[in-house]
Amino acid sequence: MNRFMDLGDTARVITPTDPAEYRLGTVTDVDYPNPQTTYVRRYTLRFPNGDERTYPTESVRRATRADDRAALEAAFTAACVAVRDACRIAHDYDADLSSGTASLLRRLVDLASLRLGLLLDPADPAWPHTDNQDGGDQ
Repeated sequence: MNRFMDLGDTARVITPTDPAEYRLGTVTDVDYPNPQTTYVRRYTLRFPNGDERTYPTESVRRATRADDRAALEAAFTAACVAVRDACRIAHDYDADLSSGTASLLRRLVDLASLRLGLLLDPADPAWPHTDNQDGGDQ
């Protein structure tokens, strides 16, 4: 971390262990070892669900809403890759499971496109395309 955070800054837990820690938190307290130092020992974060938790300095990093978009793009891409792989396996396993999995993949791709402008190729969702492309029918 290049710069210490102050009250009201937003931060994210580097290695989240439960669903609350995946959310963006607000710094509500900064703990210094003594009043004469600028070294921060711990930060207390308040999460949107109301939980307040204290973490050592090295366990949190500054984050903004713009960082949320990058995290969402990565999560949707990873989800599409996992569902695509499941779809390929289900194709040989069970026809009903295959069609349901393909439907789920299509909904993920549509949601990412509609809400984030993230164009995922169901055949290869590991390479998101964020710019508008002319490509004919999809």
